[in-house]
Amino acid sequence: MKNTIKKKKQEGFTIIEVLIVLAIAGLIILIVFLAVPALQRNSRNTQRKNDVSAIGGAMNEYVNNNSGQLPTDDGNFENNVLSNAKTSHYDKSSDTAIEFYRQTSAGDRTPPTGTDTIHIHTFTKCNGNDDTTNGATARSVIALFRVETGGGDTVQCQEL
Repeated sequence: MKNTIKKKKQEGFTIIEVLIVLAIAGLIILIVFLAVPALQRNSRNTQRKNDVSAIGGAMNEYVNNNSGQLPTDDGNFENNVLSNAKTSHYDKSSDTAIEFYRQTSAGDRTPPTGTDTIHIHTFTKCNGNDDTTNGATARSVIALFRVETGGGDTVQCQEL
């Protein structure tokens, strides 16, 4: 008699195949978790820059409508400039997000301490990402704000 050995047909995955699929899935999840915070940070930075641009447009409109004069105080700035600016971070019930500083000469300009604050300074010009009074006139206006980077926050300066 011949011994016939029946080979059993194997179905399913081997442990190596399962481990390879799990490793690939783990890499995909790792990439997503690393990319999402950077995308959120870039989105917030873009929105902050858009807010500064909106404030700049509203400031230019105010100056054009008021014979070249800048706002005289924080209340005037808030009521006549910010009310026309279409900003997403400014809440009219809270004046902590956008601060207005009217200077008539060189003075101490402290950059914003948080990423949710925009400082508007008069009699100031941008010098890179810093501010200076060199060459500034009574109509010079800048916005100082912070943007988020991978290594922390950095101050940005934009002339309005």
